[in-house]
Amino acid sequence: MTDSPESPSFRLAYVPGVTPAKWVRIWNERLPDVPLTLLQVTPTEASDVLRDGAADAGFVRLPVDRTVFSAIPLYTETTVVVVPKDHVVTAAEEVTLDDLADEVVFHPLDDVLGWERPPGQPALERPATTEDAIELVAAGVGVLVVPQSLARLHHRKDLTYRPVVDAPQSGVALSWREDATTELVEDFIGIVRGRTVNSTRGRAQPEGERKQKAEKSGGRKPAVGRSTGSRSGSGSPKGSGARRGGKPRRRS
Repeated sequence: MTDSPESPSFRLAYVPGVTPAKWVRIWNERLPDVPLTLLQVTPTEASDVLRDGAADAGFVRLPVDRTVFSAIPLYTETTVVVVPKDHVVTAAEEVTLDDLADEVVFHPLDDVLGWERPPGQPALERPATTEDAIELVAAGVGVLVVPQSLARLHHRKDLTYRPVVDAPQSGVALSWREDATTELVEDFIGIVRGRTVNSTRGRAQPEGERKQKAEKSGGRKPAVGRSTGSRSGSGSPKGSGARRGGKPRRRS
């Protein structure tokens, strides 16, 4: 949404693990007069922020309520297990959930993997946040299974991680309220989809811009009454001496 026609702005929400810097940079290059404000939200807050209009669009974790929101899936993350550097699983390049069967596996309240049944042995209590769970892993109390971006976000020198090949995965999408698809939202969609600055998809092109493009491309209509290059029929100018019937005959 915009503040007013005189002072437009764009508010972009994003969840932990998503790095919107690339898209923000392109926005600032293409729309320098429209400030973009970043708003970091938790995965559980994201839907409410978009629904209430506190943000125009957001990078969120799937799934979203498709009866309210539009969404463009962007990528699916690798799931990893975070462990101390001297943990036994570090001997392998990747692990399975069965490899974690005897481990205490933390299941924080802000978990984004949507487990039907978390792997391993349950902890006595669920940590409030992923960050709290990371602290417990560093203390050697258990391990944590998360999307790789969250493992990187909470990186510590005493911890490492390995891919878990059969764990659920988390998808990231650009989402916005379907009934609030403004022109600025369309502009941001174009940036995320990699459209060029000259692309007209998703937004009407002003008449002035169309004329400027036509002039730059040299596209002009042929003048009335002039030949368009036809060599036969009514398009041939009178008195031109043009010979009909193709190539001239060679003299013997």
